Amino acid sequence: MSYGASGSGNGAAKGATAPPPGSGCPVRHDFDPFGPEFQAAPGMSMQAMRGEQPVFYSPLLDAYVVSRYADIRAVFTNLESFSPANATEPISPLCRAATAKLEEHEFRKVRTLGVEEEPAHMRLRKRLNEPFSPASVKAWEPRVREVMNGYIDGFVGRGHADLVEEMIIEAPAVVALEFLGVPEEDIEQTKDFAKGIMTFVFGRPSEQEQVETCDLMGQHQKYSTELVERLIENPAGDGFLPFAVRAYLDDPEDLDLNYLSGLAMNGLAAAHETTSNSAANLFLLLLGNRDSWEEICADPSLIPGAVEESLRLGMPGATWRRRCVVETEVGGVAIPAGATVLLALASGNCDEDVFPQPDRFDIHRDNARRQLAFGIGAHRCLGAGLAQLQMKVMAEELSRRLPHMRLVEDQELTYQGTASVGGPLHLLVEWDPARNPVEADRVVAAEAPGLDL
Repeated sequence: MSYGASGSGNGAAKGATAPPPGSGCPVRHDFDPFGPEFQAAPGMSMQAMRGEQPVFYSPLLDAYVVSRYADIRAVFTNLESFSPANATEPISPLCRAATAKLEEHEFRKVRTLGVEEEPAHMRLRKRLNEPFSPASVKAWEPRVREVMNGYIDGFVGRGHADLVEEMIIEAPAVVALEFLGVPEEDIEQTKDFAKGIMTFVFGRPSEQEQVETCDLMGQHQKYSTELVERLIENPAGDGFLPFAVRAYLDDPEDLDLNYLSGLAMNGLAAAHETTSNSAANLFLLLLGNRDSWEEICADPSLIPGAVEESLRLGMPGATWRRRCVVETEVGGVAIPAGATVLLALASGNCDEDVFPQPDRFDIHRDNARRQLAFGIGAHRCLGAGLAQLQMKVMAEELSRRLPHMRLVEDQELTYQGTASVGGPLHLLVEWDPARNPVEADRVVAAEAPGLDL
């Protein structure tokens, strides 16, 4: 990721690109992506805004907010007018102690695919795409299944679990690190490097949280640089990073040590919290809509559709950003050059013109694949296929081994409180281990302490 000290990420003074009086651009002071309504249902909380003022200026964020599906798509695909350069800049300014911590680690800003400009972006994307091809990702399925079942083994006989803490937050980190090509002996020390990144980039972290995250970022960059140096000496091996290092050794155009270490950092950040949040929302929606859960238990072929629909209604990143580089009109509103544009992806995913009855979780929805969770166009998330594979396999294995699992009643769901929302921080579930359908998983209630069904 590319981190800066300014929350706006565009170098302009806060409010410098606000619409002047009489411009006709709506200004909304009631839009609060950190508030409880947006946190609970980011897409549906903007229903009135989509109808009344689909593009407006938010003084709170110093950004122009775009809420309709068609307008979001137009911004994503207009590469001449909208730059991705500010996509991962912290939305809240860094405190002095945090910047001091980055300086202590001699932290370097890095170029990454997610914020790369054209034409370098597409040239690099084509060079680095092979490990993310459908066939390459499909080849990872047996290992992903092994990892998921390893975590299920840890709680299947107990009768209760916090799915997020005991599986969902951990398993994608392990898969991501292995996919990147991190040596097995390094995985334990590196899997927590990306924790807190969503809050750091999209939230209002405390000064202490900023310092802690910057410390992890410094450690992560140092490790990533050392790993890349080792791979340059011995580039053989499986995984995305060895592949990227071999591409660099074949032709260093657009690639260097700093870029390669940035790929290592961003690979974990993108594949860890975002996949975990997606999976947490998937199981919240499936278990909260019991008929849907029972349908996938009876017919696992419905799981890919359930994954797409959960990404529509419970996507991990409710917002994304672009910088307007030349004055451009979006939805009838003039966006000035230099302005930050906040794309309310969750709102687009609930646009009634595209998704009828958008608040309904429907695993049979025939156009759920049009969801915006991974973006659209040239900058669509490169790792989308790996994320969807992990979600599919999680759902397949949990529905196979624990079809009678249910949400603990009256639990209070908590979220990170970021403009990107994410998934629930905890998801408590319970079941009767004596009814586990796999014989090896079956445990009588008396052997499962703490179970009270």
